[in-house]
Amino acid sequence: MKKPMSPHAPLIVSIAVAMLIVVVWFLGSAKPKQVPHYATPQQKEYAILVGDLSEDGKTIPDKPSDFPTPAKFAKLVWTQLSDPFYDKGPNNKGIGLQLGYSLGRVLVGYLLAVLVALPLGYLIGISPLLSKVLTPYIQLLKPISPLAWMPIALYTIKDSNLSAIFVIFICSLWPMLMNTAFGISNVRKEWINVAATLEVKPMRKAFQIMLPAAAPAIITGMRISMGIAWLVIVAAEMLVGGTGIGYYLWNQWNNLSLGNVIFAVLIIGVVGMLLDMAFVRLQKAVSYVE
Repeated sequence: MKKPMSPHAPLIVSIAVAMLIVVVWFLGSAKPKQVPHYATPQQKEYAILVGDLSEDGKTIPDKPSDFPTPAKFAKLVWTQLSDPFYDKGPNNKGIGLQLGYSLGRVLVGYLLAVLVALPLGYLIGISPLLSKVLTPYIQLLKPISPLAWMPIALYTIKDSNLSAIFVIFICSLWPMLMNTAFGISNVRKEWINVAATLEVKPMRKAFQIMLPAAAPAIITGMRISMGIAWLVIVAAEMLVGGTGIGYYLWNQWNNLSLGNVIFAVLIIGVVGMLLDMAFVRLQKAVSYVE
C-alpha cells in the first residue's frame, strides 16, 4: 500500500527545481573570459573603441549583451522594481508604466469583446436558425491569426493604440462567443419547458435560468480569451511600438540588454499567471450545482 504524499512535497520539489535552475544558470553564465589576441595595434585600438576590450587592454569589460549571472540579474530586478514608474522619455519608461499601458489595452479590448460575445452568444445558443446562419462566418474568421488583422486595423483606424485594442477585441471574441453559445444551447430542456409553462418573462428567464446554468462554460471561454489576449498584446506591441511591455521587451533586445529581456519575459509570465489564477477563482465561485 502506497503511503499518502506529504502536503509539503510539491513545494519542496518546486524549490529544489528552482535551485537546480539557478545552479545551472550560474555555471553557464560564470565562465571566465579569455582576452583575445590581436595581431596589430590597430585591431586592439578598434576593440577598445567598440567596447570589446577595456582601456588598459588587459580585460574584457561586462557588456549589456552578456548573459547575466544570477547575482547580476537579482541586482537588475531590484533596480527595476525599486522604481517601476519612472518616465525619462519615450524610450525610457519603468516596467510599471509599461505594464500599465499593456493591461489598459487588454482591459479595453477584452471588455468590448465581452459586450459583444455574451449577448450574441446567448442569441446563437437559443436560436437554431441564427446558429446555422452565423456559424459558417465564425468558423471562417476564428482561425485567422489576430496579428493578421493588424495591417488592416492600422490602415483603417490610423492609430497604433486603437489598432492594438482592436486586435485584442478580435482575439478575445471567439472563445467567449463559442463557449457562451455552447453553454446556452446545452441548458436542460426541462428547465426551459418549466419556464415556458410558468410564462417566465424573457429577461428573467435569461438571468435566472439560462445564464446561471451556462456560467461555467461562459467563464471558461472568458478565461481562454484572457490568456489569448495577454499573449497577443505582447506581439502586437512589438509591431506597433511606442509603449507597453511588448515594446519594452523589443526595445531592450535592440539595446542588446539580455538581462532586461529576461526580466521582461518573467514579468509577462507572472502577470499572465496572476490573470489566469483570478479566473480560476471566478470559475470556482460560479460553479453551478443542479
